[in-house]
This record gives sequence, C-alpha cells and structure tokens, in this order.
Amino acid sequence: MNARVTGPVLLAMLFVAAVGSGSYAAGGNVAKGKVLFTSLCIRCHGVDGKGDASMKFNPPVADLSSSAVQSKLDGSLMKAIHDGRKNTAMGAWKFVLSDEEIRDVTAYVRALGSSAGRKLP
Repeated sequence: MNARVTGPVLLAMLFVAAVGSGSYAAGGNVAKGKVLFTSLCIRCHGVDGKGDASMKFNPPVADLSSSAVQSKLDGSLMKAIHDGRKNTAMGAWKFVLSDEEIRDVTAYVRALGSSAGRKLP
C-alpha cells in the first residue's frame, strides 16, 4: 500500500478498535474520571453533569450530558478542561490535573452523555 492509502486505513482501524472496545476519550479511564469529577467538578456541574448544582453562574454552567457538549471532539473537551473557557466560570485545570487525568475526566464526561438512565462505574 502506498502512503496516501496507508494513513487513512490505519486511522480507520484505530477508530474501529477504540469504538469496539468501549474506549472513551483517547483511552481515558471512566472510573478514574468519575472519582476526579466527583471531587472537583460536581460542585458546579452537579451530580449528573447537567449544570444544576447549587452554585449558579452567568452564563450558566454547561450541561455535560447535552448533545451540544457530547457532539464536540474529545480534543475540544480536553482543551476546555485544560485551559478553561473565557468569560465563564470554567477555570483552567492544567495546574491541578495531569494530561492523563484530563483524559480520564473527558472519558467520564462522554459516559455522562452515553449512559442516560444507566448506572455509571
């Protein structure tokens, strides 16, 4: 195979392997992400990630289970966690969380969107 075909074929194979294995967010660990979410994110995003915690902000906190959030690329979600979001209450977590922990939290955020009504790990 030439290089023009090999790259896309390998990417497709990796995507199928990741989706088939139930992997989330570039290999993040959902269980570890849940622990981090529970200790760091829950006070603003709420227990189910819907942004309905007791603390209120303007603009409102994102509903992490919504299609608007779930349709974003993993890289966009990880960047928002890493760098924060301008003009919102979402601060940068790059000084608190490692890149691996940010992947784990992103994996858990993905699970929030895909597990409506199911119990998470």
